[in-house]
Amino acid sequence: MAVKDPTAVERANLLNMAKLSIKGLIESALSFGRTLDSDYPPLQQFFVVMEHCLKHGLKVRKSFLSYNKTIWGPLELVEKLYPEAEEIAASVRDLPGLKTPLGRARAWLRLALMQKKMADYLRCLIIQRDLLSEFYEYHALMMEEEGAVIVGLLVGLNVIDANLCVKGEDLDSQVGVIDFSMYLKNEDDIGSKERNVQIAAILDQKNYVEELNRQLNSTVSSLHTRVDSLEKSNTKLIEELAIAKNNIIKLQEENHQLRSENTIILMKTQHHLEVTKVDVEAELQTYRHSRQGLDEMYNEARRQLREESQLRQDIENELMVQVSMKHEIELAMKLLEKDIHEKQDTLIGLRQQLDEVKAINIEMYQKLQVSEDAMKEKNEIIGRLEDKTNQITATMKQLEQRLQQAEKSQVEAENEDKKFKQDCMSKSENLQKEISRKEKQLVQLETDLKIEKEWRQTLEDDLQKEKETLSHLRVETQQIICLKKEFLKLQDKNRQLKKICHDQEEALQELACKLSESKLKIEDIKEANKALQGQVWLKDKEATHCKLCEKEFSLSKRKHHCRNCGEIFCNACSDNELPLPSSPKPVRVCDSCHAFLIQRCSSNMP
Repeated sequence: MAVKDPTAVERANLLNMAKLSIKGLIESALSFGRTLDSDYPPLQQFFVVMEHCLKHGLKVRKSFLSYNKTIWGPLELVEKLYPEAEEIAASVRDLPGLKTPLGRARAWLRLALMQKKMADYLRCLIIQRDLLSEFYEYHALMMEEEGAVIVGLLVGLNVIDANLCVKGEDLDSQVGVIDFSMYLKNEDDIGSKERNVQIAAILDQKNYVEELNRQLNSTVSSLHTRVDSLEKSNTKLIEELAIAKNNIIKLQEENHQLRSENTIILMKTQHHLEVTKVDVEAELQTYRHSRQGLDEMYNEARRQLREESQLRQDIENELMVQVSMKHEIELAMKLLEKDIHEKQDTLIGLRQQLDEVKAINIEMYQKLQVSEDAMKEKNEIIGRLEDKTNQITATMKQLEQRLQQAEKSQVEAENEDKKFKQDCMSKSENLQKEISRKEKQLVQLETDLKIEKEWRQTLEDDLQKEKETLSHLRVETQQIICLKKEFLKLQDKNRQLKKICHDQEEALQELACKLSESKLKIEDIKEANKALQGQVWLKDKEATHCKLCEKEFSLSKRKHHCRNCGEIFCNACSDNELPLPSSPKPVRVCDSCHAFLIQRCSSNMP
């Protein structure tokens, strides 16, 4: 024999007990024929069974003093999942006589039964199994399929009207014991089958009417919410449209201002460009004239330099002649070396004269160095003169050495020395004159170069000014190009805003059409509800024949009443049927107004 799971057996037993308690409660309540009180035994047993079902597989919760198992924790989650349960939870918390969580859970079950929403609340709990896993074990009844079956059975309790006083009742100290004697079969129950059939028909009709009312209430509330949302969206769109129109007007004004500023800037730039073109042409002409004058002065300076170079070449030739003469003098001095000792006195005078000549030569050499430095700074051609002066100084040094050797020469060379002195003096004077003349020429060249530098400086300043004006004009042209680009961007934005405004206007028109349609539908629904409220059903005694076939009603031809137009048909004439998701059977429809038909069972029905 296979061993069964004890938890599965417990779940099956609890499910069977729930079926029996719910069935017995519904049958006894319908036979009782009025609202139930809290002292009604089947109702008390139902609450005990529900308490056992909710406690099955409940996890042990740790507290400060002991371990605790309560069903108030999972029931407290319902207000987070189902917003309509907030009123029950708040009223249970505000009850003064409740001290334990079990008492609060019992009060919550009684209030949910009075609201006829116990099945809806427990269905929300069963769907959220990840939240229930915090309170129940995996094998608990609420975590398995048996919990869903019990929730389906609880839907039948919506037939019962209960009036329970929770405030004065002691719910904390009640003992939940199931009385099995209530669920045993009696022989008297077998003869009440006809009454049970009538009760089932009445319950079906009542359930249908309640479901229909719920659907109508939900549709009306959804339509109200849609109307409110559409009105809010309409007001928002109107405000956005006004803001967009104001923005468009501002952008148009800015566009006109930018266009006027753009035209003014273009006129100014064109005028400025014409003026600058004229100035640039005039300056170019002046620059060309000044360039011609500078070219002429440069040609003159080159001609003068050529003349000076020729003069220097002549001087070099003369120096070569002097060098040859000195060589001859040296040969003569070698011959007169024997008579040098006898003519020392004469040589002392010659030495003094030589010192003077040396001083003159040194001065001449210094002047030549100054002139060479000036010529080196200004032109490369003047450097050649410095080389030649260096050669002259070298020859003078050689002459000094030779004169020192000539001191040892003989007395016979005195006359020849005098003649040589005279020749040297005359040549040195000639050289001084030439040097002074060349210095004057250098001064003139310096003045000419200064004038050329001043001309060049002025021309460079003018060119710099022209460059600055051109750069300024380029910056202005770039600014004009940027303004044009911004103007084009603004035009594109203006077009986009116009498109958006047009789209918004079309959307507003569509919303207005939808609003008008929804308002017309709401008015039709209100008129239908008013028509329903004002109509009264005929009595059974007055309604004896069908309106279409005009045949008398009987057991085979049952009466069906149209809830919209108030007409009465038989089941043979009302063959149009429509399926409903809330009812297992299809519903008959009126032929004239296409409203739902309700079967009449007794004249006491409203």
